[in-house]
Amino acid sequence: MAERAVLTTGANSGIGLATVIELARRGFHSIGSVRSEAKAEIVHKAAADAGVEVQTILLDVTDAEQCDRAVGGLHLYGLVNNAGYAVTGAIEDVGDDEARALFETMVHAPMRLARLALPAMRESEGGGRIVNVSSIAGRTSAPFAGHYTGAKHALEALSDSLRMEVAGAGVKVVLVEPGGFKTGIWEEFERDVAKREAAGSRYVEAYKRSLQGQRMLEPIMGNPESCAKVIATALTTRFPRSRYLVGLDAQAMNFADSLTPTFIKDRFIRLGLGI
Repeated sequence: MAERAVLTTGANSGIGLATVIELARRGFHSIGSVRSEAKAEIVHKAAADAGVEVQTILLDVTDAEQCDRAVGGLHLYGLVNNAGYAVTGAIEDVGDDEARALFETMVHAPMRLARLALPAMRESEGGGRIVNVSSIAGRTSAPFAGHYTGAKHALEALSDSLRMEVAGAGVKVVLVEPGGFKTGIWEEFERDVAKREAAGSRYVEAYKRSLQGQRMLEPIMGNPESCAKVIATALTTRFPRSRYLVGLDAQAMNFADSLTPTFIKDRFIRLGLGI
């Protein structure tokens, strides 16, 4: 395993940080990408506290030249595309630049890194693994999450295509679909609501109701470590599944969505949010 290098993007917090540590525990040469030296220090301290060693590289996944240089210098067995962030906003409230930045980070960057990693994976005996961290949002959608869920839907569609395209080379592509995790979600949500309110959004009260609804799910939200274990399983098991749905809230949402007619679901959500 020590000869098998795995790059995890967005490694300084949440699922990414838990993943680089879990992979190091399992004997991989674990590499985490971060965007600054300060964030690299966070990773190294967490790794030291866990008694493992993690390598860090500086990488902005939206910078094509940086990606080329970074991945070109690594012979990867595994790639975990985790880097991303949430955007809360009605379609009317999200501008072009904000939408493009989100899709660049969460759709184009994972495919760019996969494209760069694939030549070495094809050359390796036993192929390689690409794990794309999606979300329950890759299966469903909701008001004020249109751009975020749109990015996750796109990531899932691209992953499905990629999985079939590279299967003949022994490379396996896996989607991991977490529900909500306690990884700074409330701070991001509140930041976005404050920004929409300052811009005079007509949906401010509905945003606040949505935040209250999300908080009600907190007791059944998972933790990043449990998701990291699933990612590690996807990298180590002989026959990984195409999709791993992670978290009680994700499973509950997926079950409810599969049983509820669309017009009933829409009506229920609109009544709850007052829209």
